Amino acid sequence: MLADQFIIVFTAYVIAAGSPGPSNMRIMAVAMNDGRGAALAIASGVVSGSIFWGLMAATGVSAILSRYAQALVVLQVLGGLYLLYLAFKAGKAALSSDKDQLRPSNERKATAATLYKRGLLMHLTNPKSILAWIALMTLGLGPGSSSHTVLVILAGCAVLSVTIFCGYAIVFSTAPMIALYRRARRWIEGTLAVFFGFAGLKLLLTRI
Repeated sequence: MLADQFIIVFTAYVIAAGSPGPSNMRIMAVAMNDGRGAALAIASGVVSGSIFWGLMAATGVSAILSRYAQALVVLQVLGGLYLLYLAFKAGKAALSSDKDQLRPSNERKATAATLYKRGLLMHLTNPKSILAWIALMTLGLGPGSSSHTVLVILAGCAVLSVTIFCGYAIVFSTAPMIALYRRARRWIEGTLAVFFGFAGLKLLLTRI
């Protein structure tokens, strides 16, 4: 039944998008360190990147891209380097003193447009996003699927994307989370540095 297909697709998307990953970890860190506005700006970029790859998967463009190893390798390298850059920033923050952290950070200085671009770049340079969307479309679309089915899947996943990524931004910018960050700042930033470093190296060293 069509309803069963939608449930499977939406459940798979919630698990994939809601699980801890580079984008979610970045949103969480910015929310706790720089506040809700900055986190929502980055989350908006991530949402846009997710919807973009969804549209590409729906039109078959990403399926074509997946057949060209060079295109995915370029995305893989760019994504890996960007994650290593985030690892360096998190490591630097972990080693800095609390006094240094009281100074305005780059995220606070950045405009909403710049933060949006950072979130968008993170998601667009993640080749796993392309492959995940191809898998979702394969799950949800059969031989006789109509354009209406495609639209329902895209619309539903778009709503879920906003809910999940912006939800991370809102929840982790609350007073208890900010207080937690201030108490455990070095541990949190150190964990992020390890996470981003591992994810970046994995992207650079793993062949798709």
